[in-house]
Order: sequence, then C-alpha cells, then structure tokens
Amino acid sequence: MARKKEIQLQEELKNQEQWDDFLSKKGLGMIDVYQAWAGPCAAVNGMLRRIKNELGDDLLRFASAEADNIEALERYRGRCQPTFLFFAGGELVHVIRGANAPLINKAIPDLLKAEHSVLEDGSERKVITDPIFDQEDKEADAEEEEEEAGEEDAGPQKEVTVAIIKPDAVQAGHVEDIIQRVKDAGFEILAQEERMLTEEEAREFYSHKADEEFFDELVAFMASGPSHVLVLSKGDEAGAEVIDEWRKIIGPFDSTVAKEEAPDSLRAQYGTDKSMNALHGSDSHEMATRELAFFFPNFQIPKSEAKPAEKRLQRTLALIRPDALKEHKDEILAKIQEAGFTVALQKEMQLTKDQAAEFYKEHEGQDYFDQLVESMTCGPLLALGLAREDAVERWRDLLGPKEVPVAKEEAPDSLRAQFAVEDVPINQLHGSDSVDHAEKEVQFFFPMQQTLAVVKPDAQEHKDAIIARIKEAGFNIAFQKETSLTEELAQQLYTEHEGKEFYGQLVEHMTSGPSLFMVLSVEDAVERFRELMGPTDPEVAKEQCPDSLRAQFASDMLKNALHGSSDPNHAQEKIKAIFGDIEFNPDGTVKGAEPELDMVTQGDTEPAEGQEGEKEGEGEGGEKPAEEAEKKEEEEAKPEEGGEAPEAEAPAPGEAPEAEAPAEEQKEEAAEGGEEAKPEGGSEGAQEETSGEQTNAEQEGETKDENEQKEAGEKEGSEQTEGNEGAKESPEEGGSAEPAAQEESAEKPAEAEAAPPAEGGEGEGEKAEEKPAEDGEQKEGDKTEEKPAETPAE
Repeated sequence: MARKKEIQLQEELKNQEQWDDFLSKKGLGMIDVYQAWAGPCAAVNGMLRRIKNELGDDLLRFASAEADNIEALERYRGRCQPTFLFFAGGELVHVIRGANAPLINKAIPDLLKAEHSVLEDGSERKVITDPIFDQEDKEADAEEEEEEAGEEDAGPQKEVTVAIIKPDAVQAGHVEDIIQRVKDAGFEILAQEERMLTEEEAREFYSHKADEEFFDELVAFMASGPSHVLVLSKGDEAGAEVIDEWRKIIGPFDSTVAKEEAPDSLRAQYGTDKSMNALHGSDSHEMATRELAFFFPNFQIPKSEAKPAEKRLQRTLALIRPDALKEHKDEILAKIQEAGFTVALQKEMQLTKDQAAEFYKEHEGQDYFDQLVESMTCGPLLALGLAREDAVERWRDLLGPKEVPVAKEEAPDSLRAQFAVEDVPINQLHGSDSVDHAEKEVQFFFPMQQTLAVVKPDAQEHKDAIIARIKEAGFNIAFQKETSLTEELAQQLYTEHEGKEFYGQLVEHMTSGPSLFMVLSVEDAVERFRELMGPTDPEVAKEQCPDSLRAQFASDMLKNALHGSSDPNHAQEKIKAIFGDIEFNPDGTVKGAEPELDMVTQGDTEPAEGQEGEKEGEGEGGEKPAEEAEKKEEEEAKPEEGGEAPEAEAPAPGEAPEAEAPAEEQKEEAAEGGEEAKPEGGSEGAQEETSGEQTNAEQEGETKDENEQKEAGEKEGSEQTEGNEGAKESPEEGGSAEPAAQEESAEKPAEAEAAPPAEGGEGEGEKAEEKPAEDGEQKEGDKTEEKPAETPAE
C-alpha cells in the first residue's frame, strides 16, 4: 500500500513526452528536477504528502524529473543542488533551490491560491524565467560586450573617483601638501581645477543630503570659498578599488574621530571637525560618475592599457533588519540565492542598543541615528556573510539607494524598494560599502571562535568521512586526539546524571569504544558546527536537515554520532580541560608552532627546567601502558617542544570543579542523552590524574586506570604532605605537576627533583614519590589486562 501511495503522490518523468504531458494538465505542478546519479530529493516527500493531505486540492500535483533524458531540462544538467520548479498552465511560475522545507511549505499554498484566482477569476498568471539563467545570460552578454569592446579599444575605461579639497583646507594653504600626499600614495591625477561653488551649485551637488539637518550649514560652508577638485585613478592599471583606497586615505568623516582611529589620514591631519573635514571622496561608482559629470561634463575617461581586472572572489556583510525579517525573510533569501550569492555565514540574533550603537558609531550625531538604532534592536535580525565575485559591489547594486523613496522611484526592482516596510523610514537591508568595511563588519557579527567537536564511539567507522565534511565546511582542525573511557571514569564524569533515565545507557555507550576529540576554528564556530551536526534526533535531522552529519551518520537519539559545544564558554572550558591552555591568533590559528599529535598525548622524557608543569599536561594520564610510553619518549626525546601545547596547569585554589557544570550546560546534556558531558570524558588522562589527586588511599582501587602515570599520581595524592594539598585540589584543569614527575621518578629517582609539586612542601613530596612510584609499577602489571592500550591519535 505504501508503495502505491508514493507513486500516486509523485509522478516520475523520464523523457520529453512524459514532461510535455505533465505540463499540459490543468493546475499547479511542482517538479523535483534531479540528476540520474543523484536521484530525487527524498527528504521532502514526507512534507509533500502532509501538504497534499491537508490541502486536499486536485489541482496540486507533484512529479520528479530526470534532467539527463529530458530536452527541456538541458540547462539543469550537471547541477548538484536540489531544484524544484513550479509550473502552471505549462509556464514556469516559481523556482526554489535547495531542500528548503519552510520555503516550500509556504510557497505551495500561495501559488495554488494564485492559480485558482487565474482559473476562476481570470487573473493574470505571473510567468517567470529561471533567475539563475537570467543572471548567467546577463553575465554572458556582459562578457561578450567586453570582448567586442576589447577588440576595438586598447582596454577598458579606468576606474576613477572625484576628490575635493574643501574651502577650509584651501584657505589654510594645504593644497600643495595634499596633492603631494595624493601622488605619494600612487594616485594619478587625471584632471584638476579650482572651483568656486555658488550656493545653488552646492545645493545641487549635495542634493542627496537635502534631508539632513546639517544641509544648510554644509551648503554655506562649500560656498564660502574656493575648492580644489581632482579626478583620481591608479597609474596605468584599470584603477580597480580606487574609490575604496581614496576613502581609506582620507579617513573617517568626522575629523575628531579620524584623529583617534586613523591619525595618519588626511582628515585627521588637515580637518577640524565633522563639518570642516578638509576633503571629500566619492562613496560609490555611481556617485563618482555623477560627480564627474557635475564638475567635468566633457571629460573623457582614458582607456587602460592593462587587461581588464580579474573578477575578485569577495565576501560582504548583509543584514536583514527585524521588520523585514519578520515579514519577508524567505523571499529575500530567495532573491539573494537567485542573484548568485553563496550564503557562507548566517546567524539570527537580537542586538542590544549598545551593540547597535557600536556597529553604527560612524553615524552617531546624525538626526536618524536614534531611529536607526531602534530599528536594529526592535527584534531579531539576520546577519549573512555573502560570497561571490565582486560581492561588495554586486550586493550594493542589488540593494539599491539608501533612501527608501529614492529607491522606489529610481530602482523599483531593488531589494530596498521591494521590501520596504510601511511607515518605517529606515531601509530594511544593510550592505558593506567597501572591502575593508566588509571584513570588519563580518568580524563584528561572526567573530573567530573555537569549538569542541567529538566523534562518538558509534560513528568511528565514519570518522574519515566526517573529518572530510568538517574540512569542506571551512573548519580548521587545530588539535585532535582519540581516547577511550573506562566505566569507572565515565561514572565519575557523569555523577550529576546518576539516577536519570538515560544514565545507564549513557555510561555503557560512552565506554563502548574510542571517541575522537577535535578543536575546530572558524568564524562563529560554535553555532556553525551545531548547524553542520543537525538536530539531536537523527530522524528529525533526516526530515529537516538531510545533509547534516547526524542525518547521514547517526543511528538514534543515544547513538547520534557527534557532540558539539553548546556555547562559546562551554567550548573554552572543555577545550582547556582536554587540551590545556592553547592560545589562538586572531585568524584562528594556534600561536607558535602547532605540536605533533603524539606530543599532545604524552610527555617528553627530559623536560627543561620550569617546563615540568606543562609537560605533565601533555600526558594522557593512563591511556597507554608504561612500556609504550617509555618507548615513545626515548624515540622522540624533544624537550624543547615540551611547552608548545601544554594540556593543563594546576588552577588557582578555590576554582569550581569541572563536574559542576552550569545549569544551561546540564540542560543540553539531558536533551542529547547526556551528550554535553562527553567532552569531559575526552580528557581521560586529565580527569584520571584529577581523580587520583582527589581520592584517598581507600578509594584508589576503584578509580585508578592501568597506566603507570595514573598509578603514580594516585599514590602521590594519598601520600603527599598536607602542605601540597592546596596546589593539588584542582579537578577542573585536568592536571597538576605530580603525575608526570612521578613517572619519571619511578625510572630515574634523581630526576624527580626537577619537578617540585608545589610550594611549601616540595621536599617531603619528592621523598614520598620514590617508593609509591615503584609500587605503582608493580601494581600496573596486575591491571594492564583490564583494558587494551588506547589507539594512538592520528
């Protein structure tokens, strides 16, 4: 029965004849276009069946079409992204790309209602062409025109900008100095003249600022004396980015701000305040063209002898402000995709007023500033990192003019015109105005972060595929190591969940095999990795996020393949507990040389003086038999690398233990079957050392691992003098100076003096080390068969 229902739900179109027959039928048809090697998008079938049952409309039909064998779909061949075409009356009326369930769910009822209106009321059907092909055709035509023009001309026109040395700087005698600075910066002066503006000319030139409260003052200032106007480009090249470079050199609009933020800029050196800021520069290609025509109407822009500038892959920040996000989110995202942008970063968030004011601080003092801040904080907004060739300019072209009335009149098809909100004067979309600003703004909303990622025991067979997907998603794997949990350690780590329904299964699963722990670096790493993982329940993941890792590699709620930190603070705590005090550069790379993985999992033989506290943090604390650790140490023996990536140092007394997780973290653990506690299990060596420090002699037999470092650490914990206890009671950092030093003292008693455990008790502590360490070796022989050696991390 289920097979028949599926066939009835979705027709299969294999050739042109079947395609033509489907389009000839009355009603709305949604067609899933796929490649033969990939097959239809099965992830949306459940949703389509539900929609069909809820609407119960015979005019709604579904089909899947194989692009390889249908002539009408020739342009769709070789495209991997799921594509859904909507046809009515044999004409294309809508396109959705990607398995975007919310967008499909909204589009079907709206399109079906429109088709009923066409059939019943005689309304006009809105027919479209595929936006992707429109864009490709336009780009192809533009390239063809450039090629034709290139055959006739020596090269493309140079990019130019208009610069104005304003009356205050002219009257102060700075013209020659400024012109010399212009030349020194590599600009070519194509034209220049001294010009005395009348008030009427000043009003016309600054007409786009007519609504500003300072407009009259600006007009009076520009008409108060002569200005020196220049047309600038960049040498013999096409002059690409000359507009951005000139604006960077002149500095922030307000000279007082420029003196603080860009003291070497021209406005900082020659300007006085916001109104008397010495210089002007065009802020876009369109404005440069307008200003050039205003001052030099007969000027012919010279051709460049160089080849046209290559297209530049860029990224830019896009913001969908709260009012538009609430009303037009899906439509705007569809427009962005149709324009050829890739959404590389995405985050929905609520800004505070302080955050909004900081982001728009360069507009502070403008009459619209308070209204802008209010518009940015009245609800959640959507921040997007968009990528494509020449992304900054392309996105601003798509946005249209800043002023909503101007956008509606001059660019009615622009996004700001189409998605303006009634009675809200602020435009609803933001775009970076230069490459430099784009990078700063992207960093504002998507700061570089680190997160902890864990491949659980049930997904070890897919480890390589998961790592490949993580790298493809743009993550940098800064550190990684593989470790297994003993039952005793798992119980100790998850004591806060004891008595909960999932506790027994959690312990059993997390001790069933090794887990892989990774530190991932990328912008907005925490949220991006959680999105890559998908929902906790694999069945939900398959329905809502079919491309997510859990949808592809997880089995059920307990065996859901992966764990990721729930927030940045949680990530920092767990990374420190497992890998030690790692420092990162602003770009997400590790400070200093990145250590080899075996250095993360075990200490060196002879650390330099003062490095013992760091070296012990590199030990796995019982993850390998003593013989294997000794052999590895003898082979490597690199004391100079001992301090590159210390795993942990003893924390200050009084710090909260690791087990006391925040309420928010415990909530996440419960939701994912105890998943959030998993990272602590990854710090097996660190936690085992800790357990040895915390327990007394009566508990040693229950909590010790088989490794020699662990045994020595526990012996030290029971026999260390009371003067050392303050420095050792630090479970959350996952390590102290004793275990590593004890391992060495068991083999080389003379070297034990190189690693004093703590101030105020080192003499007694060192004496107490020698015999317990030897006992630890003997006891190790009795316990080595309880658990096999851990697989070394790769």
